[in-house]
Amino acid sequence: MRFLLHAKLQVPSRIQASFAKARAALERDDLRSPDLKKLSGSGYFRLKLDYDARLLVSFVEHAGKRACLALEVIEQHAYDRSRFLRGTRVDEQALVSDGIAEIEAAARPLRYLHPERAEFHFLDKPLSFDDRQSELCALPLPLILVGCAGSGKTALTLTKLREIPGEVLYVTQSPYLAESAANLYYSHGYQNDGQNVSFLSYRALLESIRVPKGRPVTLHDFAGFVARHAQSLKFTSTHQLFEEFRGVIGAAPEGPLELEQYLTLGVRRSIYATEQRPAVHAVFAKYRDWLAESSLYDTNLVAHSHARTAEALYDAAVIDEVQDLTNAELALVLATLKARAAFLLCGDANQIVHPNFFSWSAVKSLFYSTEQAAVSAPIHVLEANYRSSRVVCQVANALLKIKNARFGFSRRPHPRIVRKASALLRVRGHDARRSCFEALPAHGAFGRAPPPSLLERSVRTRRNQLELPTRAKAVAARAGRPLPSEQRRNPRHWRGRPA
Repeated sequence: MRFLLHAKLQVPSRIQASFAKARAALERDDLRSPDLKKLSGSGYFRLKLDYDARLLVSFVEHAGKRACLALEVIEQHAYDRSRFLRGTRVDEQALVSDGIAEIEAAARPLRYLHPERAEFHFLDKPLSFDDRQSELCALPLPLILVGCAGSGKTALTLTKLREIPGEVLYVTQSPYLAESAANLYYSHGYQNDGQNVSFLSYRALLESIRVPKGRPVTLHDFAGFVARHAQSLKFTSTHQLFEEFRGVIGAAPEGPLELEQYLTLGVRRSIYATEQRPAVHAVFAKYRDWLAESSLYDTNLVAHSHARTAEALYDAAVIDEVQDLTNAELALVLATLKARAAFLLCGDANQIVHPNFFSWSAVKSLFYSTEQAAVSAPIHVLEANYRSSRVVCQVANALLKIKNARFGFSRRPHPRIVRKASALLRVRGHDARRSCFEALPAHGAFGRAPPPSLLERSVRTRRNQLELPTRAKAVAARAGRPLPSEQRRNPRHWRGRPA
């Protein structure tokens, strides 16, 4: 059995020898020597280190093998002060040891466990970082993290957040994500006296500086405005115009674009052709007046005004899902920082929920003081996937290879081929190792047929779906009843027949 240590575990020097002895006993699967006993009503166990010191542990299982996780040392039998037990009172005299069966029942499955590293982290559950994640976790700020869904970027970001001292701002567009991040951060009673973290949605950040009048404008509200100007906007749609206002005209950090600036934009920085832009810009001026009349506000316009009076309150900022924020909104976050380079950006340009012409190069130019620093600043990509099954990763990689072969590679740091890392092998009951998607070519040599056994299985399944068994047909004929398929095709013909 492997014995893993919590990254923040502190073992007093007086019990180092007994701790090492208990560790060696568990590694050779000796449960009796360290007096291992389960704490009733929880998934935790305790090891006896000396007369009044106990070690709180739990067990996990990965790839059919168990591992023991050393969580914290409990001194003077003070179980009620344990971070993980959270006030639970434990009667030492009532504890019993049920042996290996109790461990097997309490072991939590873990999708990934590093084959060599003996250190783990803990949010709402144990986390074992791979080599890339551990490397990034050790890097200082500033830091830019990019990863697909399931790459562990949120877990890595929150783990990194716990290490940043002082007043720290966590901000994201979604209120739900801000609340979820706070729950993960404070899970199992975590406390850090060396920092004070403010988990805010972007709207909450605006209101913490000065409460705007009204509420943020939505696409539904904007549709009512566009209906008033339908005659002059026949060349566009509501969604396109809203994206242009939010992501182009109003997204510049210095303020809304003037007409001359708007006309000089390249074709990749605007939805509309040059001859259509004067009409669009004229409607934008009416849009600003309409916002004031309707008690609505555009977060870009509010960010421009707030940035002039914002105070530098935070020692560092963590911006999650940065791709959903415009440069104008990000500039306000910068204005609240005491040190311009104390930031951690986390996101994925392929998961944009609020379209805004997001560009990593534009974000880097905003956050770094010089052009040379912005160009040379690395973007760290997490390529492993811990959420999807092997089948899903194989199909996604095969489709991405087709796209790259047909249309070329993207300039973004993402998407790229993902590496399957978790132990999840099945999808809806199908064995990923026997999936026909394994027959997809690795380098574009298409045309190879799936394994014959899979074809035969598909044909046999289809035949069973289309035909009733011969015995069922004979039974139905003798009873004078229609076959279910015939009765469905012609219900009138069988109406009144004896059942």
